[in-house]
Amino acid sequence: MNALFVDGDKDEIVRKHLKVQDGKVAQWADGDTVPDTAGCEVIDATGKLLSPGFIDMHVHLREPGFEYKETIASGTRSAAKGGFTTIACMPNTRPVTDTPETVKYVLDKAEAEGVVKVLPYAAITKNELGRELTDFAALKEAGAIGFTDDGVGVQNAQMMKNAMALAKSLGMPVIAHCEDDSLVEGAAVTEGAFSRKHGLKGIPNESEAIHVGRDILLSEATGVHYHVCHVSTEQSVRLIKLGKSVGVNVTAEVCPHHLVLSDEDIPGTTDANWKMNPPLRTPRDVEACIQALEEGTIDIIVTDHAPHSAEEKARGLERAPFGIVGFETAFPLLYTKFVKTGRWTLSFLLRRMTSDPARVFGLPTGKLEPGAPADLILIDLENEREVNPETFLSQGRNTPFAGWKLYGWPTLTMVDGKVVWTEENGIN
Repeated sequence: MNALFVDGDKDEIVRKHLKVQDGKVAQWADGDTVPDTAGCEVIDATGKLLSPGFIDMHVHLREPGFEYKETIASGTRSAAKGGFTTIACMPNTRPVTDTPETVKYVLDKAEAEGVVKVLPYAAITKNELGRELTDFAALKEAGAIGFTDDGVGVQNAQMMKNAMALAKSLGMPVIAHCEDDSLVEGAAVTEGAFSRKHGLKGIPNESEAIHVGRDILLSEATGVHYHVCHVSTEQSVRLIKLGKSVGVNVTAEVCPHHLVLSDEDIPGTTDANWKMNPPLRTPRDVEACIQALEEGTIDIIVTDHAPHSAEEKARGLERAPFGIVGFETAFPLLYTKFVKTGRWTLSFLLRRMTSDPARVFGLPTGKLEPGAPADLILIDLENEREVNPETFLSQGRNTPFAGWKLYGWPTLTMVDGKVVWTEENGIN
């Protein structure tokens, strides 16, 4: 009752009432029209924004094999607190998610212990070693939603072309971590001002863009839906734009940290919470990614939520693993940085985190219309709060945003009509 809602056509915030029944959106009513609430639990959403739940198509839940970093239970709780109701988890676990049995393990575990919807990807190659394709048909049958060797790039072009042709025959997408290994060995940060200042080997932009260009050509040849992971460079943006302009079925994603931080923000060589892959790039790359998202060259926002233990991240910038957590800061970061400052409209940001990922991957979620799953969130747009990693529901605390003061914090998350998390009571 009494929720604020963004009218996407006019980008106006209006007051609405929403009725949920049997896990579905049942009825909308304007602010002055009170719906029949007999037999219903009434949630007073006065002053809160109502949105479809966020969809994150690139996350690491770490289970099986790395439960000391994160579990499906803790990761989905963190997602719920961040306003995400559907998440797609990457297969670089141990064992790698490269068999139907492991796909089923993830799905069963998510059903038993998770609180949001979990969609598993399966590996392109066995054990993500780039040597032999997995059984795509069996993995699809088991419930995989696409194929990726995320964490490593598929180095062999013929292997990637074969994978794309097979995925196309099954109507499945290929999702690519784009990285040429010959250009990145031993490097921890981008090739730029920070690496030069500290005498560090840098990761060049072309290490990402070479694979993007190669794979766009292979996608054109095979007709597969090709999706580029965590775009971070100006060169990649140019190639994706060219691919789209000639009709290649290519889509792309970008992470909040690649939109709000550059290598010039890194405070020094000891804090590995600033180490992620792809690395923080130059300010020019940041602006290129922002503009690409605005114009639709980049289609969606993802977090690449990548928890690690405190001990691992204490090893320093050069020796620590790549990755930061992202669920619980994603929307507040982008709302504060881009909507509060007037660069983006609120409806634009919400689309890139809800209906657009649903469109790109053919999901039934990301919308609040009659008959749609009642996956929704309430957000407090006015309350400023400091990022405190000690309050995260993720097991990971590895974030460069500790101490940042942000607006736009979720206060309630509902999945299929069930409230799974509230700010007052935590996980239900």
